[in-house]
Amino acid sequence: MMRLWHPLLCLTLIGLATSAAAQTATPPAGLNEDAVPAVMQRAVDEVIRPGYRNMQQSAARLTTAMKDLCSDGTQQTLDKAKSTFDDTIRYWSIIEIVQTGPVIQDNLFEHILFYPDRKGVGLKQVQALIAKADPNDATVDAIAGKSVALQGLTALEYVLYGNGSDDLVGQKGSFRCLYGEAVAGNIQREAGEVVAAWEKPDGVQASWKHPGPQSNDFMDNKEAVTALLGILVHGAENVRDQRLEQFYKGKDTAPRPRMAIYWRSKNTWKSMAANLEGLRTLWQKAGMAELLPPDKQSIAASIDEDFKSLLDSVPKLNPDIDVAISDAEKAKLDTLLAESRDLITRISDEYGAAIGLSAGFSFSDGD
Repeated sequence: MMRLWHPLLCLTLIGLATSAAAQTATPPAGLNEDAVPAVMQRAVDEVIRPGYRNMQQSAARLTTAMKDLCSDGTQQTLDKAKSTFDDTIRYWSIIEIVQTGPVIQDNLFEHILFYPDRKGVGLKQVQALIAKADPNDATVDAIAGKSVALQGLTALEYVLYGNGSDDLVGQKGSFRCLYGEAVAGNIQREAGEVVAAWEKPDGVQASWKHPGPQSNDFMDNKEAVTALLGILVHGAENVRDQRLEQFYKGKDTAPRPRMAIYWRSKNTWKSMAANLEGLRTLWQKAGMAELLPPDKQSIAASIDEDFKSLLDSVPKLNPDIDVAISDAEKAKLDTLLAESRDLITRISDEYGAAIGLSAGFSFSDGD
């Protein structure tokens, strides 16, 4: 029976027993195994499934807004499309943290979000497609068969906010708009596939809720908890590495503002805040603090405080990335770097060790 794991997620369980035999026979020191089933159920039913449903519903509203824009071509319909796009970014960013399970099958994740585009190859593909303006390319089915760079949120962001987007007003049924409508429809369909997989009662949700021989994902409670720990740690790392350090690594390194995600639509910090909101929601709603032994509950309070500090800091950053990286503003980014590192250490080292698990990482993106 094949067990599916995220290719970027290499998590090693380290038992705290003194012998290999003892590691096999006993649960990790500190892990409250009795709490695992309820934690897994809440993670699935109160966080993951609602998160994907919200994303799919938002994508459906976005598709409708794009249809209205293409039909009317007014400033009002463009503003509505942009506002709905911003909402979809938020809902996606909340659930984006779950980079395991159905969303990584058949490259669904990359179909929804192609990022980072380090050499601008994806941008050039989008620009070339718009310049070509072949009506045959402006359907959901056509887009679904093309490069991932042409399918997802970053492509639609360029349609709505990139060079030439002003032409969306005053034109009805332009190729650029119809392409954007097709991209929105494709995102809606991709999100729907993930929702369908998670909603199937005897599918992945049952596999996650019931670790053991009958599960396709987790042989036991330890593997299940390790997966949740992995979502938290890799999600926090993603905030630091892929959302912040992708364009700002500190005051001694030249910033690269055009590498910031969603910089055109000024959604960089909104997306990061939603990533953190998603992580905190998983941590709190799943009740992951319940996995800690009674004498280690102070770690949970510290993690709560770290999340609060980050979620207080991010909204204070200037949405214009060129301004955010200016000398006058860099101190805020440095604070964010330090706070994000603190969160990673707290979850991985302190919480992980307290429940007898340790997370190790192997990212294959070359950084």
